[in-house]
Amino acid sequence: MAFELPPLPYADTALEPHYSANTFSFHHAKHHNAYVTNLNNLITGTDLADKSLEDIIMASAKDDSKAGIFNNAAQVWNHTFFWSSMAPNGGGRPSGALAARIDEDFGSFDAFAEKFKASAVGRFGSGWTFLVLDGGKLKIVNTLNAGTPMTDGQTALLTVDVWEHAYYLDYQNRRPDYVQTFLDKLANWDFASANFAAA
Repeated sequence: MAFELPPLPYADTALEPHYSANTFSFHHAKHHNAYVTNLNNLITGTDLADKSLEDIIMASAKDDSKAGIFNNAAQVWNHTFFWSSMAPNGGGRPSGALAARIDEDFGSFDAFAEKFKASAVGRFGSGWTFLVLDGGKLKIVNTLNAGTPMTDGQTALLTVDVWEHAYYLDYQNRRPDYVQTFLDKLANWDFASANFAAA
């Protein structure tokens, strides 16, 4: 069963002016699509061909001979998760149980936001910054390149992509501005709250 490029959960103009249709034309239609194409080419005719994306990620994560499969599968998953981590009229603060847990585990939402931004801005090179649930506690984790929290037994709640191709057309070298805009205008706290409730 071949994988297909998942559609965006909103129109490619829906996040403007904070995240442009021009960026989506490269980031979704080219980068994300390339990972899907590469993954299909790599798994065709193998014992992974009929597995779920998550099963492929877990089966290839610790196997150096399957590094190409892992990198492409995890990037398909990470990007799909990232699109849902943003929403039109997003940003601001969560509510309900997730908000209460953020206050409990980080001291306040402001303290969380400061730590999340510092972590994302400080991620050297390409990667991702995730809010995760790990052993019943919220944590902020960075992953390098295609790394994804599921391989460490963590449940991803929200992510921001800090590969340069995620933001360079809109923000150039201003990663701090991009991450701040993600928190202020884009973060999909309803999505994060649903992931938290389901964990």
